[in-house]
Amino acid sequence: MAGEPTALKPRGAVVPAWFRRAVLTRRWLTFVVLGLAFFVFGSGSLNLFFLLKANGELLVEHGWQAAMDGAAQQLVELLITGYVSMAAYVVFKACEHALVHDLIGDRVRTPPTESSDEDRSPAG
Repeated sequence: MAGEPTALKPRGAVVPAWFRRAVLTRRWLTFVVLGLAFFVFGSGSLNLFFLLKANGELLVEHGWQAAMDGAAQQLVELLITGYVSMAAYVVFKACEHALVHDLIGDRVRTPPTESSDEDRSPAG
């Protein structure tokens, strides 16, 4: 992968070790966490865009008065809800990935190094 930009090079697992050890090694717990993350994502993102649009329109239309009446606080709360929903989606996808690969028996394999015996086999 020489010559590839740094952003495109595959990196090691970024899932925290404690999460991998505590959750992803137990199929039943992975499924429970997947379900919880799904519900957090769904409830957090339901109508989020409509609420953000309405809050933005309120701020544009009424300006400083709307901000002082709580629209600014509501905007911050909506943004935090969006980020929590996004984090729940990432947890959902990590659990889904672990379950799928566990169910089909696909284990993560380390790619062969340049000095492996496979690379030295004669081409024929």
